[in-house]
Amino acid sequence: MKMLPLRRGFSPLLLVLLTVLAFGCATSKVDWAGRVGVYTFDQAVLDLGPPDKQAKLTDGTLVAEWLTRRGRDHLYGSATYFPYYGSAFPTYVEGYSPDSFLRLSFAPDGTLKAWKKLAR
Repeated sequence: MKMLPLRRGFSPLLLVLLTVLAFGCATSKVDWAGRVGVYTFDQAVLDLGPPDKQAKLTDGTLVAEWLTRRGRDHLYGSATYFPYYGSAFPTYVEGYSPDSFLRLSFAPDGTLKAWKKLAR
């Protein structure tokens, strides 16, 4: 079997393509503690979209919640083998992962005061 020779410019181009792909797929975690006092409600709406729920408290604090991940039901199936009977019987295990929410509280001046991740 005869192999085709590789061109000289192929390897660096492939390396650049893989690097771009790796950085493009990387997800970054948000440092919410670092945003306290400087992040505004308007920036949150631009970044996360309109909140799913929001309420204004009597002291002027605005509390808003965003759904970050939808929960779902899980059904795992497996077979349990019983040597005495010489056969396997199916068994199922049910599970549930809850919805995940991000709750941001904004001071009356509009800056982030507190944050919390919730699961329910």
